[in-house]
Amino acid sequence: MPWNEGGRSMPGVTQEQISAAKRIRAIDFLLQYRPDDIVPSQCRGEFQLQSHDSFKISGETSLWHWKSRDIGGKSALDYLIHVEGMRFTEAVLLLLEQTPTEVRSAPAPRQMPKPKVFALPEAAADNRRVFAYLLHRGIDRKVISDCIRDGILYESARFHNAVFVGRDESGVPKYAFLRGTLTNTEQSFRAEVAGSDKRYSFCLQPEEESRRVAVYEAAIEVLAHLSLEQTRDKYRLSLAGIYAPKEGVKTDTAREKSVALTAFLERHPNVCEIEICTNNDHAGRWAAEHIRKEYEGKYRIIMNLPDREGADYGDLAQEKSKERAVRQRAALSR
Repeated sequence: MPWNEGGRSMPGVTQEQISAAKRIRAIDFLLQYRPDDIVPSQCRGEFQLQSHDSFKISGETSLWHWKSRDIGGKSALDYLIHVEGMRFTEAVLLLLEQTPTEVRSAPAPRQMPKPKVFALPEAAADNRRVFAYLLHRGIDRKVISDCIRDGILYESARFHNAVFVGRDESGVPKYAFLRGTLTNTEQSFRAEVAGSDKRYSFCLQPEEESRRVAVYEAAIEVLAHLSLEQTRDKYRLSLAGIYAPKEGVKTDTAREKSVALTAFLERHPNVCEIEICTNNDHAGRWAAEHIRKEYEGKYRIIMNLPDREGADYGDLAQEKSKERAVRQRAALSR
């Protein structure tokens, strides 16, 4: 017999269909079916809607809050009803990709947009702006050249963004992260290419087989730490972002596993050490501690956050590069 969400009879949907619809997370629905509307917010691991800028959603937990209406939720069903204004039955059927059969007076469900097919942005004729930007950020010239040669970094033709590419076991691109190359802006552009699969996030391979993976919040920090250490003796994996509650805010919400790290470990059963290299700020320390708790006992854990409070490895690489430039100028002036 059909039911509604309160347990009462409702034509058109069954309790099983309602339960299945409720299991679909809002963040997964938005990233797959509303990719042109959802964009990263200024807070790490958080997204917002271009159509409703007071709507914020966690990329990890899927918890969302529409501040201007003071409503929130977690499921795609809640989102469709409270934000897009769908009727309950229509929203359930849309999520299950079904057509109502028993509801004669209800409007036809909206057409579910097809997921965007992943495609790398067109490459620019050269990589000059990416080179200049990354050198300015303290990344070693050889590190940049090697990444370009390996096909995991290039400059896009449109907007001249740096494109960090993640590939599967066969070398097929499955993931890409864009980062703006303007150096005179306080916050550079950052976004994943639509259709990206976080299971194949940006990763630097070691020169020889390794049993250790170092994990970072973002691709540029992967390059920065390699520039500082100058050794390709381990896998270096970008987690493609992290989630952490605001400092001082307690939460009972269970942290979900990193998709990028979980998939990497499944593909590399020989890896037995995880080196955690997240940023040394509240979010980075929170994420590091939860990764440690998740994998401790199954893997050897090495905590290797930057020594300085508030810093990431990008900051340290840039500072070292500037110090080196000062020494070189001093040597030339003698």
